[in-house]
Amino acid sequence: MYSRAGSLVAQVSETLSWFEPELLHLSDQKLASYFIEKPDLEIYRHFIDTILSARPHVLSSSEEALLAGAGEILDTAANTFSLLNNSDLKFPIVENEKGEKIQLTHGIYGQLMESTDRKIRKGAFEGMYSVYSQFKNTFAMTLSSHVKTHNYQSKVRRYPTAREAALSKNHIPESVYDNLIEVVRKNLPLLHRYVALRKKLLNVDELHMYDMYTPILGEAPIKYTYAEAKIKVLEALEPLGIEYLSIVEKAFEDRWIDVIENQGKRSGAYSSGCYDTDPYILLNWHDSLDQLYTLVHEMGHSVHSYFTRHGQPYVYGDYSIFLAEIASTTNENILTEYLLKTEKEPKVRAFVLNHYLDGFKGTIFRQTQFAEFEHFIHLEDAKGTPLTSDFINDYYSDLNAEYYGPEVVRDPEIALEWSRIPHFYSNYYVYQYATGFSAASALADRIVAKENGALEQYLNYLKSGSSDYPIEVMKKAGVDMTEAVYIEAAMASFEKRLEQLEELISELK
Repeated sequence: MYSRAGSLVAQVSETLSWFEPELLHLSDQKLASYFIEKPDLEIYRHFIDTILSARPHVLSSSEEALLAGAGEILDTAANTFSLLNNSDLKFPIVENEKGEKIQLTHGIYGQLMESTDRKIRKGAFEGMYSVYSQFKNTFAMTLSSHVKTHNYQSKVRRYPTAREAALSKNHIPESVYDNLIEVVRKNLPLLHRYVALRKKLLNVDELHMYDMYTPILGEAPIKYTYAEAKIKVLEALEPLGIEYLSIVEKAFEDRWIDVIENQGKRSGAYSSGCYDTDPYILLNWHDSLDQLYTLVHEMGHSVHSYFTRHGQPYVYGDYSIFLAEIASTTNENILTEYLLKTEKEPKVRAFVLNHYLDGFKGTIFRQTQFAEFEHFIHLEDAKGTPLTSDFINDYYSDLNAEYYGPEVVRDPEIALEWSRIPHFYSNYYVYQYATGFSAASALADRIVAKENGALEQYLNYLKSGSSDYPIEVMKKAGVDMTEAVYIEAAMASFEKRLEQLEELISELK
């Protein structure tokens, strides 16, 4: 069914491919006259302006039809990876904390990596990568083919680089990408400091990459069932106001959320749906604090989708990925503030701070590392460098060591991490997690502090859809993402909470 739907999408794209070239052949005077003659066209002005801005990169009608018709073929590498990763790979039997033999899956892997039993973590880590190692050349080929597709399409459309082509779709200046990497690299000593604290608190002679996700304070002093998480979500998101909370309640009452992990179900967590459906959420639930954060995160996406689809006509009834991660991580930041305000037990507060720092590490530092890697392989392919598994492994291993610092052992398995990351098949996607988290930090601070107009501006952003360019939408919400200030502010928050954790740990001793 998925394959049939994909074929239909390709047919629709091919059938409609004539429109943009024909529109671009019209003179500015002719277009202006249409708006005068047909006032009902006014609603489409931004949509048409967006198309016109791509005028230098749109081909002739016949050429556009050829590219559109090849859409299914050009997606082969990404689709092959998805099938391999989600359906065909068989992972080994490993041991859980109860001593039971269980089948390793993507979802269980994430759970075991948070285990406080180091033997369990090591077994899951080595078991997972033993499978990817067997297929490293195949995954190098799928990733290389995908990168070649990006570089080919950008060349055909007369863009200097694949990155400029990808970012131009949302009118994002490349400086946004470069600012992110520059600020994060400048602040890598903060990550090294946190990693050193992790090593100290875990009391290990060597810190491995499989030690990076377990809570450094041992077993979680808090965890939530799904029923308990519903209550916490409604309490935590109270600063977002009655209108926002009414949609959250609707999500729970109308069963938008699929919770249980099932065979064949996509790993991880996602918000999905169409313009005329509810914004469904897929989760793979297990009782933990992390899952509460995941629920809040995906709820941010779904409420954003709900507001957009109900506040905008179909033509603007979606939003760019650049904006998507801001809505979800604003919720995460508000949840952190709520937990630190309501939880008085020092061990619980320390655990929440640890969770925040781990989330920051994974969302800003790690995703920026991914962004560096993604840009590197595109540039190398454009230069004609063969993207073999050995070449990719060597670069990725060095980059990982640079980010995590001297306290972490260079595990050979981590060189293969690139082979299991689905987002590398989404074309310059991952940097937006990091920029989104940084912007969300600024927005959450304003909302929690109840700054005058902050909530109204935020809700307007959620309702804007694609009715304006993403950078402009965020400026109206109060954050200028063309400057590096918001990323620096996020780093300052990381340092502040790292200091708070260090102080709490001193008190607990």
